[in-house]
Amino acid sequence: MNYYELKISLIPNTEVNRDVISALLAEIGFESFVETETGLEAYIAEKSFSEEAIADALKNCPLPDVAVSYEMEWIKSRDWNEEWEKNFFQPMVIQNQVIIHSSFHKDIPPFPYDIVIDPKMAFGTGHHSTTAMMVVYLLEQNLEGKSLLDMGCGTAVLAILADKKGAKPVRAIDNDEWAYENSLENIRINRASGIQVELGDASLLGKEHYDYIFANINRNILLNDIPAYAACMQPGTSLFMSGFYEEDLAVIDEACRRQSLELAGYKEDNHWVAAQWKKRPYPLITRKKA
Repeated sequence: MNYYELKISLIPNTEVNRDVISALLAEIGFESFVETETGLEAYIAEKSFSEEAIADALKNCPLPDVAVSYEMEWIKSRDWNEEWEKNFFQPMVIQNQVIIHSSFHKDIPPFPYDIVIDPKMAFGTGHHSTTAMMVVYLLEQNLEGKSLLDMGCGTAVLAILADKKGAKPVRAIDNDEWAYENSLENIRINRASGIQVELGDASLLGKEHYDYIFANINRNILLNDIPAYAACMQPGTSLFMSGFYEEDLAVIDEACRRQSLELAGYKEDNHWVAAQWKKRPYPLITRKKA
């Protein structure tokens, strides 16, 4: 698959500024981001590329004191494992329980959960705050024999960890063909045969029920899909969502309350949030604006 590479220069080049730009570009289809000395390199599939959308996204950037410039380059399909290796994709250890690494890493120390991710161009190696927080949430749950849905699965890292923790069945869905193919490959590498992977979005969901739903996408897609998630939940089911900022939590919680989902807590890291909601057997009162 061919891609466009966006080389972005930021002044000042801070972690917060990189995260904001990454979030804006992710909403218009950019899949992967690599930090550089001057800012970011961002990648989008050729079929999803729109120079107008990029200009509009950066024009509406909520960083008035940041200078943003960029250059674009069309990139023919290549060995993306080699690219990630050159760009210092290092093994990631989370809570001394999970190690996430690629097949090109050698001499990996032992941990309870060893996950091999060859990321290609899909998002979700565990290095981003949202993925890492969702991994922590997974570690905190007793998943043995529980059904789990992973929406916007990316590399399928969450689905693979759920499978290793005994969840059954596990369903993983992503609307990007590259992520879908990458998920299948990573599932094969990890011998996680209990995962069903599908190409699509929340329209694939029906009235089936899950014990746990994980959705690490972005604010706008989450807001649109919350009713579909709620339809797959029973009293006691937990919904975990990430991919948005702390200031977005209130509007997302409001949408959840309209579906009888009650906020049970949240985690925050580098201004990103991962939060848990639980399905209640009674309607929740929606807050009214003054």
